[in-house]
Amino acid sequence: MLYKKLSELTDEERNKLVGRGGGDLADVGETVAAILKDVKHNGDSALREYTKKFDGADIEAIEVSKEEIDEAAKSVDPELLANLEFAAANIRKFHEAQMPQRIWFIEVSPGIELGQKFTALESVGAYVPGGRASYPSTALMTIVPAKVAGVKNVVMCTPPGKDGKVNPLTLAAAKVAGADHVYKIGGVQAVAGMAYGTDTVMKVDKIVGPGNVFVTSAKMQVRDMAEIDFPAGPSEVLIIADDSCNARMAASDMIAQAEHDPNAVSVIVTTSEKLAEAVKVEVLKQAKETLRTEIVNTSLENAAVLVADSMEECIVFSNEFAPEHLEIMVEDEDAVLEGIEHAGSIFVGNYAPVPVGDYASGTNHVLPTAGYARLYSGLNLAHFMKSASIQRISKQGLETLKDPVISLAEKEGLQGHADSVRTRFE
Repeated sequence: MLYKKLSELTDEERNKLVGRGGGDLADVGETVAAILKDVKHNGDSALREYTKKFDGADIEAIEVSKEEIDEAAKSVDPELLANLEFAAANIRKFHEAQMPQRIWFIEVSPGIELGQKFTALESVGAYVPGGRASYPSTALMTIVPAKVAGVKNVVMCTPPGKDGKVNPLTLAAAKVAGADHVYKIGGVQAVAGMAYGTDTVMKVDKIVGPGNVFVTSAKMQVRDMAEIDFPAGPSEVLIIADDSCNARMAASDMIAQAEHDPNAVSVIVTTSEKLAEAVKVEVLKQAKETLRTEIVNTSLENAAVLVADSMEECIVFSNEFAPEHLEIMVEDEDAVLEGIEHAGSIFVGNYAPVPVGDYASGTNHVLPTAGYARLYSGLNLAHFMKSASIQRISKQGLETLKDPVISLAEKEGLQGHADSVRTRFE
């Protein structure tokens, strides 16, 4: 774990922090491309082959039956099921608030109305990771908003265990969220199945959801066949703090991110040297107490405790870092929030740790990582919709547009464009 004054970071140290994850996609590109090509040409047989190779599971049926899903939901502890439904309700409520007016118009001048019409995508594929842990919460985060938007067909792909079965809690979450189809395939092969379609797997218009570097690379490579949300890799948190922050709380938030993945990144930048020292001590202490010690200790090699000279310096660094998760644990929260320009999801106050957004507050936890928050927004209702512009124009309205359109069209040498307007007045 790096412990240093922010102003004393070497170029190499700063570049490593800010450029985390860079280059990984290129490293796996050829391997991913070969799998994509195989699934594209060989369909279900390739899906079964790669599921055996990468997940150690022999599967005959690729789609999880409705009966299996119902049985899985019944097997889940009723309290857990209630918690899933509680989280789904909050996620639904938050995303319903994002719903645009389906059709709207403004009158820009007499006889000219301009507007937009929003419609949902017809089909969406939700990728829910497996591997080191199961993520029923991701099933909720990807499927519920799609259904709120009005997507007719929402399919979910998630890898099976070695027994060829999907985690029952993940299946229960898919049912609660309203998935139309569930496929027990993961990794690059799942992305390929959803992008190209097979005899079993439905081809979709868009693929959303997080994954490892192979999944992210696959999503980036199939964009000619299916749109994607954004690159989403290992989890990360940046905490901006001052003397008002509780060191034990901040350290626990860093550990919470570290336990996700060996490549996860946890950083705190603070104006208080006293807090920085206390956080460092607490992180090392809590790392020994966590259940996922090996993953946490590996991840903490990517962690940093940084001391800034001013809160402005903290804000500048945060915007340069563009974190997936940003926690603001300072006395003057609004001033810091005002200065933030790049972040996937923002958590304000000592009692707003990242896990509340991961599970149950209602905001979406599918977020851009590795600095992509500079370019992309976290998953939201707009990802599942598209808009068309509308022009409703009367003869009176066209009269006011006639001369500018004819003049500009003829200047560009497009006589037919000019005549299509002119003929309406002959």
